[in-house]
Amino acid sequence: MTQSEHGTEQAIFAGGCFWCTEAVMLRVCGVQRVESGYIGGRRPNPSYEQVCTGVTGHAEAVRVTFDPAQVTYRDLLHIFFGTHDPTSLNRQGADRGTQYRSALFPLNDAQRAEAQAVIDELNASTYDGRIVTSLEDNSEFYVAEDYHQDYFANNPQNPYCGAVVAPKVAKLRQSYSHFLSE
Repeated sequence: MTQSEHGTEQAIFAGGCFWCTEAVMLRVCGVQRVESGYIGGRRPNPSYEQVCTGVTGHAEAVRVTFDPAQVTYRDLLHIFFGTHDPTSLNRQGADRGTQYRSALFPLNDAQRAEAQAVIDELNASTYDGRIVTSLEDNSEFYVAEDYHQDYFANNPQNPYCGAVVAPKVAKLRQSYSHFLSE
């Protein structure tokens, strides 16, 4: 489902640790809900511990519900690419493994075309063809355990949050302040 009867749409982004992507997307005007979870793997209903082994094939990802009248999928793509490193294959900072890959899971043909267009534009202008973000087929999205939801807000003293998540939120504030909801 990408569009509901209430006019909202959904999109799925994997940009390394889902705590980071979630913290960024939650602050965007027009985003109504962000769920951390797992997608793109072989094991049904995986646990965090199983995904961390890298053998399930899942990526840590977020499912974003948004109002396209306030923020478009293209806008979210630009925020996604601008707040993580889309040139690092299977890693973000010290987090390494296929579960931390940069990937998009388009929910329909229009999202797939838009995502490819943005990748092509960024490769031509900013990244010199170095983007490794994969466009993967949509598959079952498994919502992560409750303690992963809104992790940054609920764990402000966690050293990882201070060292890794906070700089991504700061990048959002600096480069995309016109999209902030706070």
